Amino acid sequence: MDIRGRSHTLRINYRTSHQIRAQADRLLPAEVSDVDGNTESRTGTVSAFSGPEPVIHIFPTAEDETRGIAAWLTDRTKAGIKAEEIGAFVRSDAQLPRALAAISAADLSAVTLDASTDVSAGSVSVCPMHFAKGLEFRVVVVAACDDEIVPLQARIESVTDDADLEEVYNTERHLLYVACTRARDNLLITGVEPVSEFLDDLRQH
Repeated sequence: MDIRGRSHTLRINYRTSHQIRAQADRLLPAEVSDVDGNTESRTGTVSAFSGPEPVIHIFPTAEDETRGIAAWLTDRTKAGIKAEEIGAFVRSDAQLPRALAAISAADLSAVTLDASTDVSAGSVSVCPMHFAKGLEFRVVVVAACDDEIVPLQARIESVTDDADLEEVYNTERHLLYVACTRARDNLLITGVEPVSEFLDDLRQH
């Protein structure tokens, strides 16, 4: 079916609070292009509800990050959030132990999602960012947003020209954007110094 010239972009977001969407939007350009080369503005999108401001915590060590995430998660569960309503995302498999350590420190169970594993009752869902699309949680932690992890240094070092480098940065930004917007109500973003340059964009007002 050919829908060129007849498509319409939805402007109301029912999944993510205004505060989370507005902050995550800082990661992406104001205009995007579709497969036909048509450019469309991303401005004008509104969320159907409001919620708490996202939290960005930067820690001096990974141990401090573990304790900080655990304390934040404990506050959420005391407020009535169930484990299966929580998601935790990291850039790649290499950072999964950091997320799992924080969840364990909060006395919560965890399940690591992959192509064959789904969300499990009674467990926090943990996975790399590239599995985040299509998921939705009331509470999300995006952990280990360190320098050379987000964006992934190995991808940057693999490029041979400026055009490829720009594409790597764009896709890395989009991965972080998708991870952040899996949160409906509460979002915590963490990293250990030195942190990702993308966090500077998220903190801009």
